[in-house]
Amino acid sequence: MVERSMTVTHDAELAIDTHVHIWSRDTKRYPLANGFSKANFACDHFEPRQILAMADANRVARIVLVQMSYYGFDNSYMLDAIDAHPEKFRGIAVIDDRDSASADMATELIKRGIRGFRIVIEGRGSLWSNEPGIIRMCHRGAKGNFALCVLTNPRELAAVGDLCAQCPETPIIIDHMGRIGMAGPILEDDIRVLCSLSRFPRVMIKISAFYALGMKKPPYLDLEPLIEALYQAYGPDRLMWGSDAPFQTVDGSYEGSISLIRDHLSFLSDLDRQKILYGTANAFFFGANG
Repeated sequence: MVERSMTVTHDAELAIDTHVHIWSRDTKRYPLANGFSKANFACDHFEPRQILAMADANRVARIVLVQMSYYGFDNSYMLDAIDAHPEKFRGIAVIDDRDSASADMATELIKRGIRGFRIVIEGRGSLWSNEPGIIRMCHRGAKGNFALCVLTNPRELAAVGDLCAQCPETPIIIDHMGRIGMAGPILEDDIRVLCSLSRFPRVMIKISAFYALGMKKPPYLDLEPLIEALYQAYGPDRLMWGSDAPFQTVDGSYEGSISLIRDHLSFLSDLDRQKILYGTANAFFFGANG
């Protein structure tokens, strides 16, 4: 049965979580990719019902699912979740962009509630932004208005700019604020590079994964200067909140993540909060083209 609760778009207190991973303990129905086993699971399972319960308790109306690495290029579990809850979920899939058929596959997945494709940069070398598959996906994204969702480290942010320069009409979403402050201190030089990408008008930033950045401790107020710099560079219309559940809940809490935006950050107006928590994500993932 399709859920139809909490779909009112004019309530400024509602939110959309743009970054959630799900997986099932049923590895027969949903086989794991080569190299993964249940021993890799961060927790025994994290299913749609669990994130929906967390979301409901925190007035989160909708959720963007991100394909979990445990499944590799098999997006079946996420697609089944979207099919079961089309009012609640959209997805970011992972496909083999080195495959010449990847762009056509992307077009088909868009019909099933997928609005973007994750590109993991780590380990791809310095020339990843010029790979034919990436460029092919980039041009198709511009045509179909779907995003390339880039998981990158700070040292690779400049190459993201190279990609944007080749495909300025493609929506590019940078996950977890470029993971600035994940492996070390939050550096001004890294912030400067990430902010410089705002010169490309279709770049958006996920304000997410607070548990993994900076001091890595709630209430995450040490991240305020980073978020404020991004706010000044991009404006609230190009920022979107995400929890990175269930990883956010291992050493923190779901409520603690949304609270940073909803209850803190004094530089934000009420309208700014509404855009970062709901409006930006609703327009892109659930809007007329979603």
